[in-house]
Amino acid sequence: MTLRPAAADDLDAIMLIETRSFPTDAWSADAMRSELASPHGRYLVDEHDGVIIGYGGVRALLGSADADIQTIAFAAEHRGGGRGRALLRALLDAASERGAREVFLEVRADNPAAEGLYISEGFEEIGRRPHYYQPDDVDAIVMRVDLRKRAATAPDAATADPAKEATA
Repeated sequence: MTLRPAAADDLDAIMLIETRSFPTDAWSADAMRSELASPHGRYLVDEHDGVIIGYGGVRALLGSADADIQTIAFAAEHRGGGRGRALLRALLDAASERGAREVFLEVRADNPAAEGLYISEGFEEIGRRPHYYQPDDVDAIVMRVDLRKRAATAPDAATADPAKEATA
């Protein structure tokens, strides 16, 4: 697994995963391009044998107390092996480095694998947004993690093996 900062040249590969992962509500290429270029976020890609197989992003304004996981997605054949967990942890680290104390996200109510990953990493449900994802009419589960609390209770990263843990 190779995590690296996303670049503008990665847009086509990211959009291929985006449209396959979210066929009814994928971000547009223009929106993703803006996210990749924004100084207020950090996007990472996961490469396997030189091919981008996943990506994720966090919006974390420098010095802000909170941040938002914007998206995490992997090619279907690379889900469930711990890569989503490793990417999520890297995004949480990036948010912390930028000064965030809390990180928020929305997850589709019909995606229990992702919800389980977030819960296992310390996120808690704080609300719901009914009918948020359109045109599918699926609720968004709003979640939050306190990074200070998470750091105090997290297992030692040097001994944890994300490949053995369930992921989205």
